Amino acid sequence: MARWQPGAAQRLVVAAVDLFTEQGYDATTVTQIAERAGVTKSTFFRYFSDKRELLVAGQETLSRLLADGITEAPEGAGPLQAVAAGLERASSAMGPANREIGPRLEAAVAASTELQERDALKSVGLAAAMTAALVARGVPEPTAHLAGELGVLAFKRGYARWCEGDRDDTEGLAPHALAALEELRAATASLT
Repeated sequence: MARWQPGAAQRLVVAAVDLFTEQGYDATTVTQIAERAGVTKSTFFRYFSDKRELLVAGQETLSRLLADGITEAPEGAGPLQAVAAGLERASSAMGPANREIGPRLEAAVAASTELQERDALKSVGLAAAMTAALVARGVPEPTAHLAGELGVLAFKRGYARWCEGDRDDTEGLAPHALAALEELRAATASLT
């Protein structure tokens, strides 16, 4: 593959996940990832500071989409309604490539303590983006924080179901994430 072909970042992520799955995170080198993706090692470092950062490729975009959806939710929408709007917005950016890589990425994370730590930081970042967007809408901080955390849980649960689901499903991620959010909302009622 020529170095100038588009999609180098995506190819690097796919190559890394494949290698992490095949030989483990610790045994995989940046050089191997770059070679598998058909790019140079210096191209790798233009996109990522190290191999661990491959796990959070797209986190900034995902955080922005979640926050934008919350910000643009109708006036008067409650916190979870606004989170639902954020989940819908973020889900719209998730396509077949995201669905295909999900189970392999999950397996790679499960096999590496370092990746588990980075995945936890990613979740914190997503929750913080949603919390900030909710606070900007006037939601009190404790409520905004709880709603943001529920949003992250709903996104993760919905994403897992979407990845495991019927491949003929053309509805995308949104229905799965929204169903997970509704389940979590219902579960909170049993906490009292």
